[in-house]
This record gives sequence, C-alpha cells and structure tokens, in this order.
Amino acid sequence: MFDDLKGKAVVVTGGVTGIGGAAALAFAAAGSKVLAQYLGGGPELTTIEAAGIATLKLDLTEEGAPACLIDEAVRRFGRIDVMVNNAGSLVARMPLAELADPFIDQVFDLNCRQLIHCCRLAAGVMVAQGNGNIINVTSIAARNGASPGGSVYAGAKAFVSGFTKTLARELVGHNIRANCVSPGTIHTAFHDRFSDEAKREAARKTIPMGRLGVAEDCAGTFLYLASDRASGYVTGQVIEVNGGQLMA
Repeated sequence: MFDDLKGKAVVVTGGVTGIGGAAALAFAAAGSKVLAQYLGGGPELTTIEAAGIATLKLDLTEEGAPACLIDEAVRRFGRIDVMVNNAGSLVARMPLAELADPFIDQVFDLNCRQLIHCCRLAAGVMVAQGNGNIINVTSIAARNGASPGGSVYAGAKAFVSGFTKTLARELVGHNIRANCVSPGTIHTAFHDRFSDEAKREAARKTIPMGRLGVAEDCAGTFLYLASDRASGYVTGQVIEVNGGQLMA
C-alpha cells in the first residue's frame, strides 16, 4: 500500500522508544531510509539499529542541536522527504500553584521550541528540493486538556496543533504537506512514568475499544500521512488515534 515510501529519506525525532520508535521501524519496513534522533535509548536502541536505522544521540533543546540533526540527515541521504517531530514530554506533573518559569521553559523548549526549529530547517531543505512532508506529534491533551498537573504540556501540544495547521498553509505552494498525529492514551514508558496503574485503568474505562493503545497502533497513521499516494490531498489535519476516547 505504501510502495511510494521506498527509498524516501525520513527523519524521526524521539525515534528509538515508544511511538517514535514504532514509527521509525514502520518506515524502515516500508523501505525508507531512516535517521532516528534519541536522547535516552535503552534496550530499544539495539532493535532500531538492527533494522538498519541510522541513529543520532542528541539533546534537541541545546542550542544548535536541530541544525546538527538536519545537517546529519542531508549528509547521509542528500535530502529529507519526511520530517517526523515526535520528541516531547510532560517532564513532570506540576500543579498550577507550583508553576515557575524554569519548568515552563523546559516544557516549551522540549515540546515547542525545538520542534519549530526542526520544522524550519527541514522545510528549508524541502523547499530547495521542491517537495516534502512534515508530520508533528500532538496529543489528545491538546483538545481535551491533560489530567491535573499537565496544564503546560497540554498548552504546548495545543501550540503544536495550531502551528502545524499554519505551516500547512504557508508551505503548500512549495509542494510540502504538514499534518499531525494525535495519540490518545498510548501505554508506553511515558505513561509508566507519569501515570500509575489506577490512573491508566481509569483512562482505559473511557475508551470505547476497551484498551489502552500501544505504540504500534500509531505507526500506520505516520505511513499514511507520509505517502503521497495514500494522502496526497491531506494537509493541515490532526489525525486522532485513540480508540474512540475522543470522537470529533
């Protein structure tokens, strides 16, 4: 179904674990050339590299890091066909009364600022080559709000959704599409870290499909959005992947 992804150059941030790791593996299985950025890889790094995926350990919040990532992709592949901005985190659950500028900066730097620069730099490459595709990862929290302690994260993800829609308008004349994947409650290390078992079970009960998602549930949506054959008339959209947890 996604034969047009064979040979495409794909960059995935946060591309070793969780949703990003599943996306990177799916692109590799479709025949794409993949560069996966990571910061904390864990045992999943072996699986990623065994699939022939190039990796780059890099803290994207450091000054100049997004440029290093894009430069490395161009050095390896000569182009960037698909830019997947998946890196992000809640960082911590922080009540409103305890919010302070350093924490706010940390959340926005990780979820927004580095994403802006990755989009900006990748788009420059895509404009020069005459086409491309940007896929940003937002969250169900962008529309539903997060659970208590996640207010800044929810706001950051709402920014990602709105930013991506504006990119779609701005870049369409250059034959570049921009869309979002919006996961619901996906049981990855993210929810092991920030949600206890009782919280995950409460979330499960709100999902019509009766289970939490897994990272692989999101992978096909990335392939769909990256494929011009499958989704060539789709841009500026937020695709919800949540088992019916949110029905728009």
